[in-house]
Amino acid sequence: MTFPEFLRALRSRNYRLFFLGQGVSLTGNWMTTTASAWLAYELSGSPFVVGLLAFTSHIPVLLFSSVAGVWCDRLNRHRLIIILQVLCFLLAGFLAAITLTGHVSVTWLLVLSTVRGLINAVEFPTRQAFIVELIDAKKDLSNAIALNSTLFNLARLTGPSVAGLVIVTSGAGGCYALDALSYIPILISLTLISLPPRAVAAASSRPWEALRAGWRYAASSPALRAPLLLVAVMSMVAFSAATLAPVFARDVFHRDARTLGLMFAAVGVGALGSALFLGSRASAAGLTRWVARGAVMVGAGQASFAASPWLPLALFSLTVTGAGIVLTMAGSNTLIQAYVDDDKRGRVMGLFSMGQGMFPIGSLLVGLGASALGPRPAVMASAIICLIAALIFGRSTRRATEPVPIRPSLGLDPSTTPES
Repeated sequence: MTFPEFLRALRSRNYRLFFLGQGVSLTGNWMTTTASAWLAYELSGSPFVVGLLAFTSHIPVLLFSSVAGVWCDRLNRHRLIIILQVLCFLLAGFLAAITLTGHVSVTWLLVLSTVRGLINAVEFPTRQAFIVELIDAKKDLSNAIALNSTLFNLARLTGPSVAGLVIVTSGAGGCYALDALSYIPILISLTLISLPPRAVAAASSRPWEALRAGWRYAASSPALRAPLLLVAVMSMVAFSAATLAPVFARDVFHRDARTLGLMFAAVGVGALGSALFLGSRASAAGLTRWVARGAVMVGAGQASFAASPWLPLALFSLTVTGAGIVLTMAGSNTLIQAYVDDDKRGRVMGLFSMGQGMFPIGSLLVGLGASALGPRPAVMASAIICLIAALIFGRSTRRATEPVPIRPSLGLDPSTTPES
């Protein structure tokens, strides 16, 4: 099939199937995220519980994704990701059932959120590593990562907006039911994907030793170490405004669930713009500078959101924040995927997912901060940390002098390094 250059990764049949199936599923996921945040606050009236919900859904990623990366390097990723999607389908269906029958509670939300987090701890690094197997021309990998980010943020845009309407008309249970149904397309797509057997190296060491080898490998390379550390810090503080969005929607701006949907959608608009920008780039050359700029945008956007007295300004600030988040996270993902050795890809992407798993620590802290000081000071403190992280990342990459391996086959310009 013929696709324009900025959609070139879709020329690969397997990636195209995965991309189309995943789009529907991600929209359902964002509907559940929005509904759960609103329902948790409605049931408890506590900002801390909202932060705790995010904590329980992401802490397993922090604790276990690095170990799961070892499995990604040793198991059939295609078969593993099918199993994980089936588990997500069953979990969403159960959540819909107990909510629609009136048996849901804060405790149930926290327990099921934790279970979903355990599934995500394996699914996140598996999906990131699996993308490479779906691309026919490996030079299209950076475009595939950008398209995945575009898809994710389109879902971020549409999912919360739809969820806001569904919550008003049918309650959170309607969102959960639609999420369960959204897994059917991705399961069909995965069964249609045809892959040659992947060469998996025989396990020559124990899992713990393989895990330590992956850590040492990532720590020894500035091209991997710097973005991995930035992702960890930004995951902890860059989502504070989104975490407290239900509090801002109801108690600061005195609106309903539709405003919460608008807030999540505003983040999605900015994120989508950055994802499209990344997809239009021909290579990862010079991307480090954009990653640093993205971190600055997150800090500035959150500071403006925290101080904003008007809802339109708050929505614009969230748009800037969303744009910065994608530049930082997707840009870092591209740099890491482009420079990692394939036999260690699962373990390094496990570390990447582990860094993203710092989100629950930040959610818990911002929830405590909002309870003690108010939502505005809590988000402002996160904004300041974002700006400091951007400064440190920019200085560390400018000072890096160690040569990094070049992988022209993955769409890099051999005359440049990530620091250029």
